[in-house]
Amino acid sequence: MLANFLRNWKKRSLKDKKYESLFDEPLKDEYVCLDCETTGLSPRKDEILSIGAVIIKENKILMRKTLNIFVKPSKKIDAESIKIHHIRPIDLQNAINPKDAILELLDFIGNRPIVGYYIKFDVAMISKYTKKYIGISLPNETIEVSSMYYKTRKRSSDYEFIDLKFDTIMKELDLPELGKHDALNDAIMTSMMFLKLKDLTPAKTTFYTN
Repeated sequence: MLANFLRNWKKRSLKDKKYESLFDEPLKDEYVCLDCETTGLSPRKDEILSIGAVIIKENKILMRKTLNIFVKPSKKIDAESIKIHHIRPIDLQNAINPKDAILELLDFIGNRPIVGYYIKFDVAMISKYTKKYIGISLPNETIEVSSMYYKTRKRSSDYEFIDLKFDTIMKELDLPELGKHDALNDAIMTSMMFLKLKDLTPAKTTFYTN
C-alpha cells in the first residue's frame, strides 16, 4: 500500500504530463539495460558523461535498438577522473546538453523495467536530472544483475565470500567480453548476464523498486 501511495504521489508531482506513460503497466518480457559513465561516484555532486542502453525483448538483445549518447559536463573534466571513465575531452566534442540527453533517454526507456549492474547508482544519477527536468525521480522498476548472480552461487555458509565484480561474473557465466568498457558495451554485456541468469532465479526475487 505504501508503494502505491508513493507511486501515485510521484505521478502527481510530474511537471510534464507527457511522461505519465512512465507509470503505465510495462509490456511483458521487455526490459531496458543501461549504464552510465560519470565524473565520479557521488550522485549529489558528480555528473553523467555518457549513457548506453539497449532493449531486451523476449529473451533477445535488440542490437538495432540501442542508445549511445555523450553528455556535456558543466566544467572541464580532470585528468584523474579520465583514468576511471576513459572519456577524453575529444570524445565530448559532439556531446549534447544534459536536458536533451535525459529526455532522449526517457523516451527510449519508456515504462520498461531497468536492468543494470549496481543499477541503483545509475538510477540515482539519472534521477538527479529527471527531478530537475520533469519533477520526479525515475519510477521504473529495477533489476540488479549482481543480486541475481549472488542467488545462483552455492555457498557452504552464510559468511562465504562471493566475488561480485563485473569481470568475475562475466567469466563465471562464460560470456564474451566486448572489448573496452564503455557505457553501451557495458549495457550489452550486462544484458547478456541478465538473460543467462533470468531462468536461474525466480522472477519475483529480482525486482526492486526505487
